[in-house]
Amino acid sequence: MASGCPVAGSLANASFADPQVRAQPNAFYETLRREAPVHYDEKLKMWLVSRYEDIVTLLRDPVTYSDKHGYEAMYASGHFEEFKQILERDGGGFFPDAIKDDPPAHTRVRRLLDKAFTAHRVASIEPRITAVIVDQVEKLAEKAKNGTVVDGIKDFSVPVTIRIICEQMGIQQFNADKIQRWSGAITAQISKMQDREQMIGNAALICELQNFIIGEMKAREAEPREDMISDIVHATLDDGSKLTFAEAVSLVRALIIAGNDTTATALGNLLFLLATRPEVGVALEASVDDDRALNRFVEELLRLEPPVRGLAKMTTCETELGGVKLPKHAHMLVLYASGNDDADKFACPRNFDINRSNLMQHVAFGVGVHRCIGAALSRMEIKVAAREIHRRLADIRLAVPVEQITYLPTVATRSIEHLPLTLSRRK
Repeated sequence: MASGCPVAGSLANASFADPQVRAQPNAFYETLRREAPVHYDEKLKMWLVSRYEDIVTLLRDPVTYSDKHGYEAMYASGHFEEFKQILERDGGGFFPDAIKDDPPAHTRVRRLLDKAFTAHRVASIEPRITAVIVDQVEKLAEKAKNGTVVDGIKDFSVPVTIRIICEQMGIQQFNADKIQRWSGAITAQISKMQDREQMIGNAALICELQNFIIGEMKAREAEPREDMISDIVHATLDDGSKLTFAEAVSLVRALIIAGNDTTATALGNLLFLLATRPEVGVALEASVDDDRALNRFVEELLRLEPPVRGLAKMTTCETELGGVKLPKHAHMLVLYASGNDDADKFACPRNFDINRSNLMQHVAFGVGVHRCIGAALSRMEIKVAAREIHRRLADIRLAVPVEQITYLPTVATRSIEHLPLTLSRRK
């Protein structure tokens, strides 16, 4: 156990609903894995799945553990009907997330998105990703001149990922601050933390987002372009059918939000580790000119600090997991971050070690049919960012005590709110 940790070796009064636990969760994960790998959190009203073996078992069984129902039970934090009415009235409709559906419906749209994110296609856009990242790193270095404190989130990770996904979607005119607010509103729906007043405010933002998307889709219907929105609007699926309007809106929405939000979290984590753990900088310096080693650096970063730490599932029948009997409709939170921190799977899990023999078995992007669709693009962005940060920046340090770093109020991600840094341009 880490000293000063909010969980002193017992689950008696601990909950993932506690912001202190969510901010520094690793001791909590360790206690869960040791005492109750499948544990009912009374405050959160969810079953927490913390052990690597159980996480992989669950993710490989989408029939018993429903993504669709687990996700929907999170939505709007107990105010679903009112949330749905607001979207139907002001946002063009309520559009369930098609990519979170269960097989076989999920399979229908998944194949379409798999074509959009092939390794070959992602590799082909690396030069453009590099140009965007270099531009933003240079802006960061310029702003940090003379010891000026910069925000690693607002000044780097968020604008980088928004620019990249908007280019791929073909969104030519965009307001990065507005897209960030839209992203926060979507993420809040699976945060388990919002109250009714917050839900109403977030619903209004989602209405703005959906109206924007519908406008972009109508423009592509009239005049197709070489971009991902056009691909979705005019797509023909393997069975010869077209996406429904609701499916198309939900997919464009998911790509805009997931395409920037989780990768921005990963880039924030990268900067945080470089500022607080010298050995991570040493590993990056040793890897930066070796493509294979740099790929492994990215994988270890994702294992150590996965951008998505917990997503929901729901049992479709009575079942047993990790020796615990679960009722039908048990609402579950799959703690990917805990699985990646499981010492039974990864030796000395808090060490940053790019030479782990089982490094590629981390679950940062999930496992099975719902494995993250944008994993290849996210890996590419992190890799290029790590390379260009090392080549262009030096002396990256926190500008505040580490205890002052705060995180967004959500069980789904461990996203840094603000990351005050000092740094210099590398000579």
